[in-house]
Amino acid sequence: MQQLPNCPKCGSGFTWQDGERLSCPECGNEWSAQDDPAAGEESLIVRDANGNLLADGDAVTVIKDLKVKGSSSTLKIGTKVKSIRLVAGDHNIDCKIDGFGPMKLKSEFVKKS
Repeated sequence: MQQLPNCPKCGSGFTWQDGERLSCPECGNEWSAQDDPAAGEESLIVRDANGNLLADGDAVTVIKDLKVKGSSSTLKIGTKVKSIRLVAGDHNIDCKIDGFGPMKLKSEFVKKS
């Protein structure tokens, strides 16, 4: 079975092929597989707690107090994080936080700033 690419507009994995065109049932987007710049490569789609798409270099805000493993301090609600990098895995945001250093965060605990 052929693996169809996700929708380039909304990231939905429920795309279908109709002849030469690809269609998305969630947002109604239609595109050609030849026009798709991400054709043949897997793009990482990460959404924040509100459902907004995140990209490398975005700034986010922590929405919940988080305990830092291996430290007695906590990451407080409202902490701003600049220049995030998206990675595959359970903790899908790699960043550097002032006062804490390098850290991995789950996207469900942040919102886009």
